[in-house]
Amino acid sequence: MKPLVVFGDAQAAAASVLRTALTGRPESYVDGVTVGTRVPGDRSPETPHLPYVMVRKDGDFPHQSMANSRCTLRVTVWHEDADQAHDLAMLCQALLIVHSGPVIRGTRPATGPIAAVDEGAERAASGIDLSTFTVLANVKPQVLSA
Repeated sequence: MKPLVVFGDAQAAAASVLRTALTGRPESYVDGVTVGTRVPGDRSPETPHLPYVMVRKDGDFPHQSMANSRCTLRVTVWHEDADQAHDLAMLCQALLIVHSGPVIRGTRPATGPIAAVDEGAERAASGIDLSTFTVLANVKPQVLSA
């Protein structure tokens, strides 16, 4: 009988990795950072919640085996200006690339960081500078009892 295998939540794991790794960092562009998995409900210039790092799973790759799963993780960083958004995005990318843990066994760079301005939906556009990148994550299997 084949083992019952599932794969952990890479999105939540990556957010947790960044939340922990960014705590206490000496770089000034990290001060006051919040890490989450959803776009802030109110991201207007009047209530900026900056800096903010959002981790989202963009998609999965077909499983070649039940020993490994791969997915694309997108990280978007909103900040007070384009330079700080880029710097924080680069730091987040580096922290994910060196990470290996119980859910994510490793990542490699895919795209970015790419600079942009938050244009959102017409009513939600904030005009805030952001930077985004993706990494390809290898996710460990978790064997469940049958």
